[in-house]
Amino acid sequence: MLVAGEAGVGKTALVRHFADSQVGARVLVGACDPLFTPRPLGPLLDVAQSAQGELLDVVLTGRRPHDITTALTRDLRRRPATVILEDLQWADEATLDVLRLLGHRLDDVPALVVVTYRDDELDRSHPLRLLVGELRTETTVRMKLNRLSAQAVNELAKPSGMDGEELYRQTGGNAFFVTEVLAAGDSEIPHSVRDAVLARAARVSPEARSLLDAVAAVPPRAELWLLEALAPNEFGRLDECMASGMLLADGSGVTFRHELARIAITETVSPDRALALNRRALVILSQPPHGAPDLARLAHHAEGARDAGAVLRFAPAAAARASALGAHREAAAHYARALAYAEGLPARKFAELLQQHSHECFLIDRFDPAIASEKRALEIYREAADPIKEGDSLQRLSHLQRCGGRSREADQSIRAAIDILEAQPEGRELCVAYAGMAMVCMNADDIQGTFKYGPMGMALAERLGDTESLVHLLNTLGTMEMLTGALDSGREKLERSLELAFEAGFDEHVGRAYLNLADVMVRLRIYEGFDEMIERGLDYCTGRGLDLWRLYLHDSRAEAHMQQGRFTEAVQTADLVLRNPETYLPKFLALVVVGRVRARRGDPEVWRLLDEARTIAADAIELQLTGLVAAARAEAAWLEGRLEAVAEETDEAYARALRLESRTFLGELAVWRRRAGIQDGVLPIEVPEQWAAELDGDHVRAGQIWTRLGCPYDAALALSGSDDEAPLREALAELQRLGARAAAAVVARRLRDLGARGLPRGPRESTRESRFQLTQREAEVLELVAQGMRDADIAERLFLSEKTVNHHVSAILRKLGVSTRTQAAAQLR
Repeated sequence: MLVAGEAGVGKTALVRHFADSQVGARVLVGACDPLFTPRPLGPLLDVAQSAQGELLDVVLTGRRPHDITTALTRDLRRRPATVILEDLQWADEATLDVLRLLGHRLDDVPALVVVTYRDDELDRSHPLRLLVGELRTETTVRMKLNRLSAQAVNELAKPSGMDGEELYRQTGGNAFFVTEVLAAGDSEIPHSVRDAVLARAARVSPEARSLLDAVAAVPPRAELWLLEALAPNEFGRLDECMASGMLLADGSGVTFRHELARIAITETVSPDRALALNRRALVILSQPPHGAPDLARLAHHAEGARDAGAVLRFAPAAAARASALGAHREAAAHYARALAYAEGLPARKFAELLQQHSHECFLIDRFDPAIASEKRALEIYREAADPIKEGDSLQRLSHLQRCGGRSREADQSIRAAIDILEAQPEGRELCVAYAGMAMVCMNADDIQGTFKYGPMGMALAERLGDTESLVHLLNTLGTMEMLTGALDSGREKLERSLELAFEAGFDEHVGRAYLNLADVMVRLRIYEGFDEMIERGLDYCTGRGLDLWRLYLHDSRAEAHMQQGRFTEAVQTADLVLRNPETYLPKFLALVVVGRVRARRGDPEVWRLLDEARTIAADAIELQLTGLVAAARAEAAWLEGRLEAVAEETDEAYARALRLESRTFLGELAVWRRRAGIQDGVLPIEVPEQWAAELDGDHVRAGQIWTRLGCPYDAALALSGSDDEAPLREALAELQRLGARAAAAVVARRLRDLGARGLPRGPRESTRESRFQLTQREAEVLELVAQGMRDADIAERLFLSEKTVNHHVSAILRKLGVSTRTQAAAQLR
């Protein structure tokens, strides 16, 4: 249950009232922190402390989100509960990953998970907004909490004798604002929440007001031992603060009734007093009476105290802990905080800090700051005349540049790294550089380069006993072997890479193995076991905070759905990536998928998407970018009947595919050029059979191969080149079934040119207007499915045979892009 609403609208009051009403039931509550950088797993630590047992042990020992989710679901299966997680707009990345994983496991978990958040504080790129879009609709209910009505405010105002209409006009019905005004008891209504809070605070004694300052300085919660040490002279006024309603008891500590109240008090604290409170809190929290110090809180107060030494001591330590927990966003923020105070550090320490920041930014798909930090580190190593560190920094930079879409720069950086490191004594840095060079070549479809540097790196890795580089190289070589036709040996290398990475705990290499295996399966149209592999990969990457790899896996799934004719599902999956505006290369493939689906359906805004994709690929040297967008643009032009544009869209990528002898891209591009009437002659290499058959003019055989592969749209397009009426009619029927209106129109024109009569008209207007292309009868069936009726009952209601209803249900599931009746009902809702 997602409970959204603005700050002060009453979300906490609602869920706490609900929790109190669950008499005898188990309720676990956790809340997120309003720190500069939130504590990793903060709300889950609250939940674990209530649950105790295995869950608490797993959280306290700093395990990853995957392990925490497993422990939490195990606990909930033993003892069902309501889990309330509040203020998720402040959640750290690891907490969101647990929630993301939990959302996919709720089918068999006897639990209600209630999440509250401020939807007015979520911009388009906010991590929580992205998470909300990924939660499964069939297990998620959304509630938008609105402000109080004028009538409600009037009811609340009656006992005080205050003018309810004026109170509503001034507060807009914000529940917290209304109650603060009424609690202050003044005749004049304040103009803002801040004024209302301060009016209420003005009614307590000066000592109590000083205690409120101290509580405000140590979010999210002031433990009693901390408060007593922080404000010993004012601690005796705690009862007064609570009696005034400003503070609430929270276990063994106190909090403000609302974060808005804490902020209002904080804003009135003088800079010198705020500095003193932060300095005192820093000392006290560094030696807690029990347990280890909270590094995130210490980093927060070190920055508030403007203590450079403390920031450099605690922020990197907090970053390392956050990274170990999979909270890479928070880790990057802590390293950035440390860098702001790092100018006085020794050069090498500064460079190491820069590289740590760069790596965390890379893991969360923020390449501009990642590249900037690595370049600063490179300058330091050059000034220090350290060629080994310089070469190692260059290979790191190359990796960042490639993933950030700067492939030409990446190629230059990795070659420079190898030139420098080959002149030094043989070491691991050179081995890593060879692995990086092999990867650059693989991504550029450079077969010769991959098979040159890959074995060189393998031999060096074995001599040095460098398991991590061996894992990297097995992945690269296995991928290229599969793409060049050596399926068995290539898959064996990829699976060996995955196995070794699992054993050694190389999270990024596990993610990369899943990513490359998915990419190869999509390019070769291998779908057996694909969905299961993607689910395993998503589960692994989500549980370890590997955002970049998770987005890539969504891309592969979207492209596979598109290839299989599951257009609605393809667009929905691609949209999960496009909601993240910070992403770069993952965004490219998502744009291509949505652009192609729109072109096939005859939907608007095709070229805006494909133009943006071409812009991303403009400076690339990889065919997986230039070749893919060229094929997409050629298809869109062909569907519009602009055959003359196909040559311009494909010339450069086709020439590169010829030069590199890339089987898959060469086959696809050659076919689009042939469909546009371009005669390129005989290809110098053998391309996959589905394209080879069409290039040979055997359209029926090409259609059969595509059908066997599970690609109905491609099968229909292959048949569309035939000169015979029967295969053309078959193609038209299939394209109409898929909702590929633009392609169906092309085939229909071809049939009419051949003199065919009695062509099916395709979906009716009512069907075209349906979001999922449902016929009127299918919409009726779906309504009854959503009511929980069986096929036999639906057949009796609609005077149809049970077999006919079964066919309708199958068509509905296919059009909606779902696999179960429950999911179909959720889509209808």
